[in-house]
Amino acid sequence: MAKYFPDGYVPLMERKQTEKAIKYVKDTFERELSGGLMLSRVTSPLFVPRGSGINDDLNGVERPVVFQIGNFDNKDMEIVQSLAKWKRMALATLKFKPGTGLYTDMNAIRPDDDLDAIHSIYVDQWDWELVITEEQRSLDFLKFVVSKIYSAMRRTEFLVCEMFPVIKPTLPEKIIFIHAEEARRRYPDLSVYDREYQLAKEYGAVFIIGIGAKLGDGKSHGGRAPDYDDWSTPNSDGYLGLNGDIIVWDPIREDLMEITSMGIRVSPESLMRQLTIRGMEERADLYWHKRLLANEMPLTIGGGIGQSRLCMYFLKKAHIGEVQASIWPQDVMEEAASLGVVLM
Repeated sequence: MAKYFPDGYVPLMERKQTEKAIKYVKDTFERELSGGLMLSRVTSPLFVPRGSGINDDLNGVERPVVFQIGNFDNKDMEIVQSLAKWKRMALATLKFKPGTGLYTDMNAIRPDDDLDAIHSIYVDQWDWELVITEEQRSLDFLKFVVSKIYSAMRRTEFLVCEMFPVIKPTLPEKIIFIHAEEARRRYPDLSVYDREYQLAKEYGAVFIIGIGAKLGDGKSHGGRAPDYDDWSTPNSDGYLGLNGDIIVWDPIREDLMEITSMGIRVSPESLMRQLTIRGMEERADLYWHKRLLANEMPLTIGGGIGQSRLCMYFLKKAHIGEVQASIWPQDVMEEAASLGVVLM
């Protein structure tokens, strides 16, 4: 029987207290994030027109959920997988200025995700996007924003532990920055996952820079679509990439946990370069891509921060089903029941 829970795992909170704590975590972090980055809350769509180029294809292989609107000429629509592209259009429409931005509650369905302790087909995250200047399209500014987000995480953790004393803080004081190429050279014989595992275990919190471009061994650290993060522009460290992931060490599962994928977004120049690298030049004719290439959207930095994962981490839960309602395989349900764990 597959194991989805650590040996001897006992939740620190029962179901009703967990529900209260989930709301507290989400309300607190949302406030800390929006205040730290000067983000205004906006309303976002659950679905977008198919073929518009607005939806994200993440690593380029995931299938969006498609449905037709019966009283709209059976028009094909897609459930969003993230809002990376939509947010830039919203910033342009609402005329946000550099130094300000937006955040929204993003709810998505990703049917191709593998179900495990931290993955569900239902995705809930804070999607955020900040307008920047040309000068801020730099590694230093990327690190500055990452540090702001990490500070919001640490403040939230402190307040959660104050409100619920059964929870003890585990985030380290600082987050460590390391480029994917540095990680490869440090652990040349390890897989990408194992590199991240070792780094997260050693430092507690790391930001892996440069995900999407080929490294020195001809492989990339991870997949990235060509039309939202900028992973092909050289940075001041001499490597490619102005994007990355925040990864923390989860002491309950004794494993890594990715909290957010984020980055400085493509400019018109880097968009065309990355479409060419991936052999996807035809995307330049899509609605969203045409608008970006015509300089109708601002330069931005943005990302998505997992709501359920933050709740898992702060509330010391072993399975995402303890903080999120979704569907779980029968063997997961049976193992949870045997431990007295309630999955939503």
